[in-house]
Amino acid sequence: MNKTEIYISKKIKPRNPIMLVGLPGIASVGSLVCEHIRNELNAERFATLYSPYFPYQVFMLPSGYARLVSNRFYFWKNPSTKKGARDLIILTGDTQAVSSEGQYDVNERIVKFFKKLGGKTIYTIGGYHTGAEYIGSPKTYGATTSKNMIKNLEKNGVIFGKAAGSIAGSAGLILAFAKKHKIEATCLMGETGGFLDVDANAAKSVLNSLIKILGLKISLENIDKIKTETERVLKEFEEAAKGQTQPPSNENFTYIR
Repeated sequence: MNKTEIYISKKIKPRNPIMLVGLPGIASVGSLVCEHIRNELNAERFATLYSPYFPYQVFMLPSGYARLVSNRFYFWKNPSTKKGARDLIILTGDTQAVSSEGQYDVNERIVKFFKKLGGKTIYTIGGYHTGAEYIGSPKTYGATTSKNMIKNLEKNGVIFGKAAGSIAGSAGLILAFAKKHKIEATCLMGETGGFLDVDANAAKSVLNSLIKILGLKISLENIDKIKTETERVLKEFEEAAKGQTQPPSNENFTYIR
């Protein structure tokens, strides 16, 4: 393999699809959001992206097999028969490209692939690092390439014009390539302290907005479980730091990556 390739395992005919992109990044917010939606909707995998710009690794599976690192596309067909109902394409994966050249190559390839599927709207999802402490009531910030999207998103709790700095990796570059290929795109960022590997509370903030924006009917029970467990462990660490208890064991602390 000497270039980025997308292998299609099942042909689909989506209706004016929206794409959600959540790849590993700050506090795993994007990964959590997209994995949760994929699982709740039972979205079906239809394509896989491999790239020489990804880390040179394979994952060992419980079955004993090994697989190459990848990004994966999933399809959810909206059951609604109403005019204007839109299907979803969900992109998740193990990694992002590890070089600047790779980031540009892989992310434009993603946008071109989505455009071939008839897509006109993309939401990338990530974390927005605002400090060093756990944020109990995180906000969802937005950055967009389309003025048309702002009004609707603001109605659903997304804050524009307050976040500052840059958006690295796929969450940012996909916006740039979407604009180049005349696709509307917005990055939704959950506010996070940034010191957690996984911030389910920031992910829940984004999920609450996305559920309204897309009209989805999904449970947040699994996200709430991860959030509760995170807060329990943090509390135990705080108490240990004060000398009140022993440091907690993370032996049973698991989460989605």
